[in-house]
Amino acid sequence: MALKPTIYKFKIALSDFNNDHYDSLQLTVAQHPSETLERMMARLMAFCIHAADDKDKLMAFTKGLSSVDEPDIWLKGLDDQLHLWLDVGEPSFERMKKACRLAKKTVVYTFNSKSDVWWKQTQAQLSTLPISVFQFDWDEIKALSGLASRTMDITLTITGQSIYAVVEDEQLELNWVNLQ
Repeated sequence: MALKPTIYKFKIALSDFNNDHYDSLQLTVAQHPSETLERMMARLMAFCIHAADDKDKLMAFTKGLSSVDEPDIWLKGLDDQLHLWLDVGEPSFERMKKACRLAKKTVVYTFNSKSDVWWKQTQAQLSTLPISVFQFDWDEIKALSGLASRTMDITLTITGQSIYAVVEDEQLELNWVNLQ
């Protein structure tokens, strides 16, 4: 019998000062049985960073780890055209090459303790592709994951390359850097 995903429900008050985008999001996120809590929270943060792109399009979490032919998050137009392919982790060059053919914009967010090694190994290849690569701070992702619960109310403020998160009485800052 296959393991089932763990379901998380997020109520997010989002203030994105970079894009003048202010929204209340109600998101249901499925954590794949083989997915770490840190990866799931990195997916959630990437989704919120790109929420302003969701004008007249349909941004959604996909099957993710359950489907190798889909990104973690995609943004499709009403005509089903793929506008954004967003992967979280350390995808292969071949996967990103395919993503660039299918989507108008391709973005990767790397987040864990081995992402520096992955970047050194793939930087030369990925620099030949029209993609954006960002890296979350691993310790900050772990801290955010430590606050996770199955039902969460989160206030997120995005400014510059930082997310300020408030979960219950806890506050933390999550930063990312642009690698490419």
